[in-house]
Amino acid sequence: MSNGVPQKEPQALPTTWAEHLVPSGREYCRKITTVGKCGVASPPASECFWAFVGSFAGIGIVAYLTFLQGIPVLLASLGASACLIYGAPTAPFAQPRNAIAGHLLSAVIGVLIYQLAGAHWYTAALSVGLAVAAMVGTRTIHPPAGATALIAVITGQGWLFPLLPVGVGICILVIVGLVINNLAAKRQYPCYWW
Repeated sequence: MSNGVPQKEPQALPTTWAEHLVPSGREYCRKITTVGKCGVASPPASECFWAFVGSFAGIGIVAYLTFLQGIPVLLASLGASACLIYGAPTAPFAQPRNAIAGHLLSAVIGVLIYQLAGAHWYTAALSVGLAVAAMVGTRTIHPPAGATALIAVITGQGWLFPLLPVGVGICILVIVGLVINNLAAKRQYPCYWW
């Protein structure tokens, strides 16, 4: 209170998009010119072995089904999923919830965008952008699934795509992950289901 007149408390300024940007060029440059070093220790040879066995088995099964049985379950983005599920089985992005839901959600978004607007540079970008945002919003981030949305648009997929090859293919990789990763004494997969 000043001179008997009550003072209003200062109000917070409204949040604007500019508040979410780096304040200066110097700060921006500081962020990208880090002097830090990779803190990841070299893994034991057994980790490399199990990563190989899991990847070989998982991709081997989907490739066998595709090439020799004519069941289309092989998808390029599953190669990246194999890297996570068998190479980093404790990573949050590798868990079944993320792998399965991330791929399915992205596949549906990719097909929807293609069906509504066709295959163009902007629909390719839109499908990935929406898929990433949806995975972030649903806590199902699985980086390879961003490629699944893109594949749906650039190859002109229909509504069967989320089921076959995407759903069946990623489920096969997760099942192989359950079998192979848990054979190793120092591995556990999954860390959580939901």
